[in-house]
Amino acid sequence: MLHVKIIEIKKRKIDVQKAIQYVSSRYFGAIILFTGTVRNENNKKKVKGVSYDSHDKLVIKSIKEIYSDSTKKFNIKKKAIFVEHAKGYLKLGEKSIVIAVGCKHRGEAYKLSRFFIEQIKKRTPVWKKEHYIGSNSSWLKGVSIKK
Repeated sequence: MLHVKIIEIKKRKIDVQKAIQYVSSRYFGAIILFTGTVRNENNKKKVKGVSYDSHDKLVIKSIKEIYSDSTKKFNIKKKAIFVEHAKGYLKLGEKSIVIAVGCKHRGEAYKLSRFFIEQIKKRTPVWKKEHYIGSNSSWLKGVSIKK
């Protein structure tokens, strides 16, 4: 079971409760919740906000592939995964991504949660622009989507 969506931040915020509700089940004894938030410093530069842009269809496709790959890699058949990533300008402390995982056992949930965030960072076409105090901004170096 997988939910994946790009959230236009101007329209609504990422809802952590929605993520928890999606992965909650009487069949699962473990729920892991990961949220990425905008922090105030990166590479010794003072950050005031971050803009995310993405190729939405390819992001959704790549996360579906990550879900499929996770099934093959870990052989965990019964699981629920919820992934939402923000698109647009975020202020300090705002959530950029939420990943919720529901599984029968905590070990499975921890493995899947870590696998998802690492693979999303490596494989999805999401671009991040940091805005610094003093009006400068720059796009951060990403990972090529070419294999």
